[in-house]
This record gives sequence, C-alpha cells and structure tokens, in this order.
Amino acid sequence: MRAKADGEVRRARLRVSVLVAAALTLMIAFVGGIAYVVMAHAQNTQVARELRYNVRYGVPDVAPRCAWVFTLKDGVLDEGVLAVPDGFPLRADLDQVQATGGEVERTVHANGTQYEVLTAVVAGTTVQAVFDTRYMLADRRHLLLALGTALVAGLAAAAVIGLSVSRRAIGPLAEALARQRRFLTDASHELRTPIARAHLRAQLLAAAVPDAQRDNLDALARSIRGLADVVDDLLQSSQLDQRADQRPVDLADVAEAAVVGETERAAHQRIVLSLDHPGHPLVVNGVETALRRAVDELLANAVRHTPEDGRISVAVRAAGGHAELVVTDTGEGFEPGEAARLFERSHHGGGEGRFGLGLALVREIVTGHGGTVTAAGRPGLGARFTLRVPLAPIAVPAQATGEAPVRLAAPDRVPTAWT
Repeated sequence: MRAKADGEVRRARLRVSVLVAAALTLMIAFVGGIAYVVMAHAQNTQVARELRYNVRYGVPDVAPRCAWVFTLKDGVLDEGVLAVPDGFPLRADLDQVQATGGEVERTVHANGTQYEVLTAVVAGTTVQAVFDTRYMLADRRHLLLALGTALVAGLAAAAVIGLSVSRRAIGPLAEALARQRRFLTDASHELRTPIARAHLRAQLLAAAVPDAQRDNLDALARSIRGLADVVDDLLQSSQLDQRADQRPVDLADVAEAAVVGETERAAHQRIVLSLDHPGHPLVVNGVETALRRAVDELLANAVRHTPEDGRISVAVRAAGGHAELVVTDTGEGFEPGEAARLFERSHHGGGEGRFGLGLALVREIVTGHGGTVTAAGRPGLGARFTLRVPLAPIAVPAQATGEAPVRLAAPDRVPTAWT
C-alpha cells in the first residue's frame, strides 16, 4: 500500500509539473506566434506598398535600396546602369503585360534569397519592380531564434516552478498518506497484544468449562482469531513497501508450507487437501514473508468457502516465464461478474468473507512483485484462484531437472464447468 501510495504521489507531482510547464510553454508559443504573424503581415504589407510605389514612381537607377525598376516602352527595355540580380528582369512578364495590359505579381526564389516582383502598365509604359526581401527574412529568422530561446528558457523556468508548485500542492496529500501509514502500523501493533491475550483467555476458558458451553467459547475464540487476522492484514498492508528484503524465494516451498499449515483445519472440516509439487524449485525474487502471506490467504480463503467433504487442490508449476500457483476448490463459488470485485477492499464476500481485505492484500502483494492474481468461478461449482509471479533468472526449468513431478495426496477430480 505504501509503495502504491508513494507512486500515486509521485505521479501527481509529475502531472502538476507537466501541466504548469505546458501552460507556460503554450503561453510563450501563443505570444510568440502572434508576434511572428504580426511582423510577417507588416513586412508583406510594406513590400506590396514598396512595389506599387516603385511601379508608379520609380525609374531605373533611382529605385530605393534592395529594389530595382525596369521599363519596357516601344519594345525598348531600360535596365539602368546599376548591377541587377541574376535572372532579372523577367522579360516574359514584361512582354505579357505589354501585350495584355494587365498585371503580373509573383515571388521568385533565386540567388539564395526571395524576390517579390510586380509588373504593370503605367502611363503607356510597362514597368517591372523587384524587391529583395532578404533583410526582412533575416528579421523573421532572428525573431524565431529569439522565440526558441525564450521557449527553452520558459521550459526550464516551468520545470522549476512546476516542481515547486507540485511540492506545495501535493505535500499535504503525501503527509496525510504518511500519517495514515503510521496510524495503521501503530494501531496494528498496539492491538495485537490485547487481542492475543483475549484469544488465549478464551481458549483457557473453553478448556475449563463444561461441554455445553464450550462451543460458545470456541466460537468466541474463532471470532477473536478472525479479528487478529484483520489486524495482521492491516499491518502487512502498511508494510508492503519493504522491498529491501527481496531475495530468491522458492514458491513451491511456500505453497507446501501453506498446505501443511492448513492441513489440520481442512481435516477438521473433512476437506481433502492436495498439492501438486513440481519436484524442483520455482524461484522468484521477492519478500518471502509477503509471498507466504499471499499464498496462505488464498488457501485460507478456499478453506473458509469450502463445505465439509469438499476438495481443495493446490498446483505449482512454471508457465511462460512465470511461477504459477493455482488454488482450486469445490466450495460455494461466486458469480462470474464478481471475479474482479473480489480483490477490492470494500467488497464483502459471501459466507465468512472478511470484506475482501485479505484478497485485496493478496493483489497488492502480487502486483508489488510484478505479477498478477485472477479468479474464476461459478455459483455452487467452486472457484479457482491463479497467482503468477515472474521467475527469477536462477530458476530451474522443469524440463531441465529430469525429475517427475511430486504429487502429494492426489486430489479427486474437481468441477470444471466454470473454467
């Protein structure tokens, strides 16, 4: 739970930082885009005005800087004496305008720059005005460079501001989660001792009273034990982030220990409990106590929901790079639509279920180990829970051992109508 909560806090901080950075970036880009559009429009308007002025009033050799004027009258082309760019004048446009009396306006890319050209007839003379826009284009490039620099600086500032804002905005949430974890841990530790004492006193009283009252005291002892299980779940849930204890764990041994631990209770309820052991280690990387808790809970859940004379089988095997543990029972089962909700903390399971806290803890443990846990079942036809955890690199494949799987207490056939 703690690792998950810390992950949520980190993601929330990241989202706040990204949103602040995106807001500042969009603001800079918007303002810069407006500035560029305004500048480009003003330059285009100036060029158009310059061209028309030169067409109307300009003469060769007297045109303003970055502009040239050519005239064609009575078939005589006047280019002036000043040096003109290569490729000019555009004689085809001059001839066309002289013949039609219209106007031709075009953009010419030549000599490493861009020229705006206007050809028109003025007072019986065909005039062509050329304007070199290289300096205006340079101004645009300088503006884009300035905007890019401002954008990079804005992103850096946004990152700093975003981190500061996220710490202030998410800080109370992180503190609240930390206090919640501390409360769960402290409360669980404080409750365990009085609960253990109450359970012991109930057991002692049950041994000393007449048989007629012993059943009630046994029921009280079981209820107290159930309360102790809830406290253990809360304590384990608050400590799921202790990943420093990760080491190779043999899931097959964990399963075998869980079956041995439930053998007496299963026998008391006349439940046939069996284990299909692979006969070799199935090693995963993880926290052994957490994995034991998960497997114990799956098996205890099966025992709780399986009636007398029922059957429970536990199978451990390697499948697709994962160690897979399957717990199958002939118990009361559940509706198919309830499969996902079984692992919710707020879900109240049927029968003697404890509001789903145990199975919710199983899911947190398994997902914390990079694995998955799923459930399948049908009402009255039992249930099957499948736990899958990635195998560690040192795990020994079944086919490499040359040993036959070991089957303990071979199970009877279990219903498969819900699979």
